[in-house]
Amino acid sequence: MAELVLVRHGVTAWNRARRFQGHIDIPLDDEGHRQARLAARRLAQEPISAVYASDLGRAVQTAEPIAQALGLALGSEPGLRERHYGAFEGLDHDTIEREHAEAFARWRARDPDYVLPGGGETLRTFSARVEAAMLRLALRHPGERVVAVTHGGVLDCAYRIASGLDLGAPRRHDLLNASVNRVAWDGVRFRLIAWGDVSHLDAALDDVEARA
Repeated sequence: MAELVLVRHGVTAWNRARRFQGHIDIPLDDEGHRQARLAARRLAQEPISAVYASDLGRAVQTAEPIAQALGLALGSEPGLRERHYGAFEGLDHDTIEREHAEAFARWRARDPDYVLPGGGETLRTFSARVEAAMLRLALRHPGERVVAVTHGGVLDCAYRIASGLDLGAPRRHDLLNASVNRVAWDGVRFRLIAWGDVSHLDAALDDVEARA
């Protein structure tokens, strides 16, 4: 059985502004770098065989300290790149709702086959890409635990793939920056192990406050 430890990248300025990043390469902000270091400290004690990141900078910046803490080379898995959001990219939610009202409503309704304006991916195509990337890693590392640093949309797909939740169903699971999320490949399908763990961030903040 292969275990994938899926980590969302640290926070960016566009996360805070609720702007769609998609394929636009936005770097981590100072807090995002701090979150990456805390995730690295958390994972450094685990028996991890490999560390991968999507090919976007915010994922690479989060993965680098994790790989360094484990003494591993950082691999790339472009299939774990965020969804292409087409014309939505670079805009915040309010602007999209105002300028692309119909498209925004279709996006929020989670129509799996709706093509986002401006060359965006359908949800179904995106999910298939994510599942193929997850399977590549699982088959490359049988019986091993592997870290993959990725994005919120990818995590949403991974949760649905591993839990059986339909692509069109409302989301009630968290997609937290620098969170640790675990799924396992049992040779037939992916299964959910644990989700949305950010205890490493809370514990670190508590430690700092205790020393102040």
